[in-house]
Formats: sequence, structure tokens, C-alpha cells
Amino acid sequence: MHSLRCDTIYKLKAAQVFIDQTIYFPHNLDFRGRVYPIPPTLSYMGSDICRSLLVFADKKPLGKAGLRWLKIHLANLYGKDKLSLDNREKFTESNIEEIIDSATNPLGGRGWWKQAEEPFQCLAACFELADAMKLKDPTQHATGLPIHQDGSCNGLQHYAALGRDEAGGKAVNLTPTSEDKPQDVYTKVAEQVSKRVKQDALEGHEIAVLLDGKVDRKVVKQTVMTSVYGVTYVGAREQILDRLKERKIVPEDKLFAASSYLAKQTLSGLASLFSSAFNIMEWLGECARLISAQSKPTAWTTIFGLPVIQPYHKQNGEIVKTLLQSIRLINREAIGPVAKKQQKTAFPPNFVHSIDSSHMLLTALKCDELGLTFVAVHDCFWTHPSDVDVMSKVLREKFVELHEKPLLENLRNEFIRNHPEIDFPPVPPKGDLNLREVLNSTYFFVLIS
Repeated sequence: MHSLRCDTIYKLKAAQVFIDQTIYFPHNLDFRGRVYPIPPTLSYMGSDICRSLLVFADKKPLGKAGLRWLKIHLANLYGKDKLSLDNREKFTESNIEEIIDSATNPLGGRGWWKQAEEPFQCLAACFELADAMKLKDPTQHATGLPIHQDGSCNGLQHYAALGRDEAGGKAVNLTPTSEDKPQDVYTKVAEQVSKRVKQDALEGHEIAVLLDGKVDRKVVKQTVMTSVYGVTYVGAREQILDRLKERKIVPEDKLFAASSYLAKQTLSGLASLFSSAFNIMEWLGECARLISAQSKPTAWTTIFGLPVIQPYHKQNGEIVKTLLQSIRLINREAIGPVAKKQQKTAFPPNFVHSIDSSHMLLTALKCDELGLTFVAVHDCFWTHPSDVDVMSKVLREKFVELHEKPLLENLRNEFIRNHPEIDFPPVPPKGDLNLREVLNSTYFFVLIS
């Protein structure tokens, strides 16, 4: 707690130094093209409290649309992001007295804001909405509060688009839903796992009997999230083991067996739901394996012409023995041989990261062209409340524009040009997903945690 307190004070001191000043954040690109703000202490990439302290320098009137998005944003921050947009707005309106109390007396009042999933950002939104409600016409309230939109398990969205995976695309909101609420991929995977567990329980499987009726989205969420980063069976087992320990739903002596069983079922459920995505992951990994077998790193070029080279090499070192211990000294300036296993396992997630960075940059350029203030962290985009509808339209158009390019075919052609001696496998067959449906998908990019 002491270190957390020191860290929080450090952030607050940084904010105090720049209070009421216009500040700018220099950025870096990593080797995949992902964008990061350089300041380590206070930035919009930071924690809840960091984001709550930062507003746009220029204020804009809410307007009718902006007032609605402010209400939706507040509901999102409170944890109501599984509801339809209309019901999120209604949630905020039904709690307007609590919101005003939070804004007028945040420490001594009823403390409604403290129960939010993102309490400090929620409080910042309470201040803005309360100020707006003081006006005869709340739509005239000028604000610099950033409103953000998140992708719905964005890595899987890109994989589903690459493979034109209709079932997978539906699960991550690439297509409009028949009912007015977002699809929740974590719940879908949990439901698949639950069905398998129930079937095994009926057949007398000991561990399945223990787990029957106890598997929900929280148990599988981390594994689903990290599936696009190439999580292994061992990694999935450790993630699920941690969740089972937290939930205390399995006897201690059965934890390892239960987590092993659930890891297999979760990965199997994911592969079934996102068959095209997993085929593409395997194809990407195989291409990287073939390249690294030639003692070369995997390299490719993004749509912006950025050359990407995976920097994974074995580090040669010397062991120095002392009276107390042995120390391995590594010369980091010397480049060792290619780390073949890491080149293979890291390529699928790195390739998708280079795609999501391209989507963000395409969106940023268009928003700048339209005069919007725009901030982003990977698949989380911010703008003024009054401009959310415009940004939403742009990010959908740019996603479609990006994925209408033959990205995998271009990648294979680049590999063939650079490595003519290698016989690369063909690009996996694609499904029937209509990419243009993204343009009409309400919940494609609307915070779903």
C-alpha cells in the first residue's frame, strides 16, 4: 500500500504542476508501429486516476448527441457496458440524483461514484454531467472531457476479419445483432465450455461434476483475451487456476486437475468458435518457423511502409562465479543467433498488433482531416462527446478499408520475394463474412469489458 500511495502522490504532483496549462504528449512507435506516449508518470495510457485528471484543452458544446454519449460513457465507467446503448443512457438518467450528489459532495456524500468499476473517471464524468444539468439547456454545456470507444476483443476482431470468419465475427460484434445489445465473446466461450462440462458430468467425469454450473465468463475471460497473443495450454491452465483459487469453487486438492481440464475445454471452445482465426494463427506461426529455420528473423512491411523486424535473438553470456553466487553477464550490443521458438510464437500476435496500429493511424489521420481532437491507446479511441458519432463512423470505415486489402496474400508475396528458397504454405481459405456489415454494427467499438 505504501508504494501505491507514493505512486498516486507522484501522479497528482505531476498533474498539479501542469494544472490549467495546455500540455502535449510526445510519442514513440514500437517496432510493430504501435504508438505510446513517452511520459511515464502522467498520460492517458495510465491508470484510472491518470485518465480522470486529463481533459482536452479545447472545449466543445455537448449538443444533443454529446449529452447522450456523456450519459452512455458514465454508464460504461460504472460497469454497465453489457446493456444496450439506450439502457445505458437510462441507467445514468435513473441515477441522476446520485450523480449530482457525487459531484457536489464527493467525499462526504453517499459515495455512489466509489462503487464504479473506474471510480475516478466516473467522478470526472459526474462533475461534467452535473454542470450540464445546471443549465436550462444542458446541451449547451461546453466540455473537454474525452469520451472513449473500445474494440470488442479487438485482436479477435482483426483475426475474424482476416479470415472472413462469419461465426467468429458475430461473436465479436463485426456484424449487427438481432437484439439491441452487444455480443459478449467471453460469455459465448463460457457457455460452450459449460455445455461440454455438463455433458462430461452426465457421463460421470469427476472433475466435470465438481465444475458443473460453476463456469462463467470471469473464469475464461483472461484466456480468451490472451488467445490472440498465442497463450499456450500451460499459460491457460495457470490463468484458470488463479480464477478458481479466487472463486473457491473447487477443493484445494482438485485445483490442478480442474484448471487442467478447463484449460483444455476453453482452448477447444475457442478453436471451435474461431476456426478461421486459429487457422491463420497456425499459418502465421508456420511461416515464421520456416523463416527462422534459415537463421533469419521474420520481417514484413505495414500498409504505411513501416518495415517490421522481430528483434528476438539468443543472448550469449558468460557465467561469473563469486563467493556468494553465480552471475550471468550478457553483452546486449552483440546480436546472437535468431531465437527460433520466440520468432515463431511471437509472430502471430505481432502481426496483428501491426494491423491494429495501422487501423489506429488510419483513423487518426482521417479524424485530423475532419478537425476532430483524437487520442488513442491501441484499440481505445477518445474524442469530444459531440464528435463521437463522427469518430465512430470513421473508425468503422477505416477498419473496412484496411481489411478489404489482401493483407495475408500481400504478406505471403513479401515472404516469397524475400525468401525465394522457401516453399511457403498457401493462405488459409476464408469464410463468408461480409466486411461491409461492420459499417452498420452498433457494438463494433463501444466499450465492452
